[in-house]
Amino acid sequence: MINAANSLTVKNKFLIFGGGFSGDYFAKSIRKLGCIALTSSRSINNDPNSFIFNSENNSIPEDSIFKSVTHILSCIPPDKNGTDPVLKSLKNKLKNLPLKWVGYLSTTGIYGDTHGDWVSEEDQPNPFQERSQRRLNCEKEWSNSNLPIQIFRLPGIYGPGRSTLEAIKTKKIKVIHKENQVFSRIHVADIANAIIYLIQNKDNLDFHPIINIADDEPCSQIEVIRYGYHLLGLKMPKTILFEEAKKDLSPIAQSFWIENRRVSNKLLCDKLGYKLIYKNYRVGLNNCLINIK
Repeated sequence: MINAANSLTVKNKFLIFGGGFSGDYFAKSIRKLGCIALTSSRSINNDPNSFIFNSENNSIPEDSIFKSVTHILSCIPPDKNGTDPVLKSLKNKLKNLPLKWVGYLSTTGIYGDTHGDWVSEEDQPNPFQERSQRRLNCEKEWSNSNLPIQIFRLPGIYGPGRSTLEAIKTKKIKVIHKENQVFSRIHVADIANAIIYLIQNKDNLDFHPIINIADDEPCSQIEVIRYGYHLLGLKMPKTILFEEAKKDLSPIAQSFWIENRRVSNKLLCDKLGYKLIYKNYRVGLNNCLINIK
């Protein structure tokens, strides 16, 4: 077991580009360690920990925002041309900062379809979806930036306030079954905590520029939905076969069912020693249940 060094202190300042679900959770987690964490917003708001960044209209942060910055985490997706918005607007600025670490949240979609087989960081990307190709382009931009970059490939993200339970409660769920289809997923707390663990221990661990963050148990969506109905004490509606359901699905929803893969976390958990908080959807949904009214 590796003992976390006290490498994250009040002297560390994080800029998080693209708050959103994962970015905001990470910011709150890192602040609990005493660090400063500022998150970007596309427009002015009342949050004192927020700064303006909108590459579409060239609204870039004031110079004062970058003062004493030690760490960067980018959660912003590619633009419509497949270019990374942060690097497009701020690459030279970032390269002139004394950064200790830079992180980028990517997607396991870059692996493409493996027909249910496992994928690891050693597998070559083979993106099928256009959005995944754009992500891979951004990964390459970050990798070639000469910044101290670490890329995290993430599957489906869930957590309190954004899980199967909320979808069931709001009746925004379709109980769809597709034979042999599996999905990988990760609780938002494990994204934040895995990244913090790696930063804290970066002097003790072999550095890996690309890391998957996924739980231990890829499984069918129907298993997760069934367990969600069980937790809520509700009766699950009749299952719809995918071939029947797809005509009513949006193109984006259909696209998630086209690919089938199991994402390996062996590098993160076995080699690097991170211990998952939520090893599977059952413990993860039990955590989400606390927030359901």
